Amino acid sequence: MHDEASIRLRFRSMKSALNEKTRRLFAASEARGLGRGGVTAVSRATGVSRRAIYVGLQDIEGNPSFHEDGRLRIRQPGAGRKRITELDDSIIEDLESLVEPSSKGDPMINLRWTSKSLRKLSNALTSIGHKVSPMSVHNLLNELDYSLQGNRKGVEGKQNKDRDRQFKYINKQVTACINSKSPAISVDTKKKEKVGNFSNSGRERRKKRTPVRTLTHDFIIPKLGKVNPYGIYDIAHNKGWVGLGIDHDTASFAVATIGRWWRRMGSTIYKKPKRILITADCGGSNGYRVRLWKFELQKLATKLKLPIQVCHFPPGTSKWNRIEHRLFSFISQNWRGVPLISHAVVLNLIAATTTTTGLKVQCELDPKVYPKGVKVSDDDLARVKIRPAKFHGEWNYTILP
Repeated sequence: MHDEASIRLRFRSMKSALNEKTRRLFAASEARGLGRGGVTAVSRATGVSRRAIYVGLQDIEGNPSFHEDGRLRIRQPGAGRKRITELDDSIIEDLESLVEPSSKGDPMINLRWTSKSLRKLSNALTSIGHKVSPMSVHNLLNELDYSLQGNRKGVEGKQNKDRDRQFKYINKQVTACINSKSPAISVDTKKKEKVGNFSNSGRERRKKRTPVRTLTHDFIIPKLGKVNPYGIYDIAHNKGWVGLGIDHDTASFAVATIGRWWRRMGSTIYKKPKRILITADCGGSNGYRVRLWKFELQKLATKLKLPIQVCHFPPGTSKWNRIEHRLFSFISQNWRGVPLISHAVVLNLIAATTTTTGLKVQCELDPKVYPKGVKVSDDDLARVKIRPAKFHGEWNYTILP
């Protein structure tokens, strides 16, 4: 009996370095050295088929085949499984119709409204007569230059014809206000956050296999509720103030937060201001159409004995508001991957937000109740001493004390 154990040992030691061609050449060389019965013995020891060993013997006795570029040919010309596109010439067109049904094929196909996983695409192709595996679908999509991609913000809504002129107007007013040593602030409400041991987006470095365990549900905890971070960013001094409201995000809450910012921070920086300039979005609690916003600003202007000038960004341009990328973005980075388990944690995370350019932030909890649906009558609105600007007075106005 041939020494199959030694053949098996030699084959295993070299197997990882062998391809299809060299594997059968190795088996054929061993079989040839054994003589009669060698093919059967080597096939049992290596697992290489008898047919492949006979092909290897022919390669040894004849001349090896090479590709045109000089590489050793592993298979004979025409050998191997044919590509699926050679066997099924309509599969590419049908696959593209499934992936992009809104522009190709039947727009009412059911797959349009589901996630297009490889298995679902494979099943859909099989149902219309194509025999294809999920892995083959993956290879075809790669060839068609498809890849998994998320959404990217970049499509703006309808632009106002005076959008750029309003930007220039705001910049001019901010520059003039800063030069007069008066405060120019950017205000807005950050996204509401649920308080509790909930998962927070983002990742933070920890020891391997020790993730923070959070609740499996996102139901609001009644005792903790949500928080409304209303932010104020001092453009000239790179300082932020955040009022953390626990009730509704109303115009009363917004103006109250501006008042607290002035008492706690603004008045210590600006000793003899001529006015306060506020840049704000067009909508939300500080929108230019909100009557309560102007009514509350009137009360604040009278209390501070200072004119309050307001410049609103045009509709659909809130991302240009400085507070978004000078304050809120860094707060989000600072608490990424950290569950906001209590009001104290939220306050500390916001107050600990800093940047290499020297941003400093203060944060204060506002426990007051701000009811929704407060109406401002025509008579109350008429008492607001508002002076519209010549350019877009609905966006640009000053409220006098």
